[in-house]
Amino acid sequence: MPDQAFDGAFEAAGAAPGDGAAPAVRIEGLWKRFGRQIAVNGIGLELPAGRFIGLVGPNGAGKTTTLSMITGLLRPDQGRIQVAGHDVWADPESVARVKARIGILPEGLRLFERLSGRELLAYSGRLRGLPGAEVDKRAAQLLDVLDLTGSQNKLVVDYSTGMRKKIGLAAALLHNPEVLFLDEPFEGVDPVSAQTIRGVLERYTASGATVVFSSHVMELVESLCDWVAVMAAGSIRAQGTLAEVRGDAPSLQAAFLELVGANGRAAAGDSLDWLGGSGASGGAGASGGAGGTGTPGGAGVSGGAQ
Repeated sequence: MPDQAFDGAFEAAGAAPGDGAAPAVRIEGLWKRFGRQIAVNGIGLELPAGRFIGLVGPNGAGKTTTLSMITGLLRPDQGRIQVAGHDVWADPESVARVKARIGILPEGLRLFERLSGRELLAYSGRLRGLPGAEVDKRAAQLLDVLDLTGSQNKLVVDYSTGMRKKIGLAAALLHNPEVLFLDEPFEGVDPVSAQTIRGVLERYTASGATVVFSSHVMELVESLCDWVAVMAAGSIRAQGTLAEVRGDAPSLQAAFLELVGANGRAAAGDSLDWLGGSGASGGAGASGGAGGTGTPGGAGVSGGAQ
């Protein structure tokens, strides 16, 4: 992975990401309802700048809804959100200002599939208002670092899942955002692509930028993040450094299960006494019985054939 090419992709955008002591994200009293369902339950959250942050929780915890409100994609019912010191929902102009400072790789990313990878980056950069020559330079560097140079002229519709994630990440990084939001960035990605994405993100945060990514894979979060917020049923159950959230638990997974109240579900499969060994034995017995009945006949047929 060429270090100079990668570093150049982020140095050209003026002030270094993450400058200043203000938190990357500050949330106060955030609510979101869908009909009678409360998706986000009045949460408060403060995410420090310049860190690799994991927003973790079980399926349906409200992670994607929260990220959508933070990034200006979904209007909250109530509450205040600040990103990089700017109020997201104060007025229409404020949403635009925030979006200019962030990068987003959402879950179920939709791309312009009839463009090639190179064309997609060229379009994204110019849409951001970057000069054409600078867009082309950064696009070439990102394609190289993300191992997409050989596929840059291939239509996105023909990209694999891992390639789509990587070209989406490239588009999110192209304008050198202060804060990068990723929703399940490693889901469905092969190990080689995952390692490439991981290397890019680690270098990006080392430069002083902030990464916020959601996941329900605790081992991944524990290996990548230095700051964690745990979410369940629309509420924040814990937030802080990895060590603070893990506490005395042997792993983040153990602490997570305790925080979301899932410890009692570890033996949930015990009630399925028909599944596995006992069920297989019954099936084997039936099969054996059939085999025992039919074997002599089968042997006779075989003998006749001989």
